[in-house]
Amino acid sequence: MPRQALPYRVPPRDVVTAEAWSLVTPDGEVPLPRAIDDWDYQMDLHLRRRVTVDLTRARADSGLPEDTDLLLSVVWTATGSNLRGPGRLIRLNGVEESTVDLDFRLRGADLGGVLLLDTALVLAERRDDARPAAPRRAGSVLWDDGVELRLQGDAPQFPMAVIDFAHTTFPNGAAWHIQISGELDSAAMGSLLLLVNEKNTTTSEAFQNAARPRPVDRVVLSAVYADVARTMIEYALSQDEFTDDADHPEESLGATLLSLFHRLFPEQSINDVRLRRQHDPSHFASELQAAVKIFEEPQ
Repeated sequence: MPRQALPYRVPPRDVVTAEAWSLVTPDGEVPLPRAIDDWDYQMDLHLRRRVTVDLTRARADSGLPEDTDLLLSVVWTATGSNLRGPGRLIRLNGVEESTVDLDFRLRGADLGGVLLLDTALVLAERRDDARPAAPRRAGSVLWDDGVELRLQGDAPQFPMAVIDFAHTTFPNGAAWHIQISGELDSAAMGSLLLLVNEKNTTTSEAFQNAARPRPVDRVVLSAVYADVARTMIEYALSQDEFTDDADHPEESLGATLLSLFHRLFPEQSINDVRLRRQHDPSHFASELQAAVKIFEEPQ
């Protein structure tokens, strides 16, 4: 990964020996893949890696006193849910070499899109007695690395999170909410988010049972899909730059909306559909309902 020019001394990269990340599954531990094609929000992730730090060299080559405490930290970021948090934070205060196991679980409900795992060796506390040009501020990075894990396969899918609407501005009684924001050329993963109210057990259980849905789950999932499709199509048609000849980047919001439009309205022009919606919105609503095949059994 590219190295940033820092305003203080840092040790060479080999003061840290970091094994590759592993994914702990019911069938055992496997190397972390580049993507988990069958991931969904109910799938928690158990992650693990072993890291060895040569503390003596890390301090000496950075110009730090021998008694300086360091921290080994992991921070995760999920692009689908726009959430970020600490994985592990371990204080290293030995005098020689220290080997630690970074082992933690992430709730699937907090994830989505691409999962970023950033590991860093940082200064634990401010040190005003360090040598000239040595790091002094708490949090100064001495070493770091990062990996990415796509949680929704190679094809873009819809990011989703299950939350308690009581902690948001959404009505407590709402079952779900679809958020759409950003320009059409912006990344779809950062522009779309389906929020499911965990207090609405009928809806949250339907998503939990999505792999093996009960009859009631099929009804709920069909209703959610229809509402999401309606919201996305209406958002698309409200954008003047959403046209048949527009060329949006791959995996952008515009490309995602265009793909959905052509799936629901094959061989129809965007302008014709936009005019029908403007002239007779109630009829258009029924037309869209028919296009998504609401409550029909999947083929």
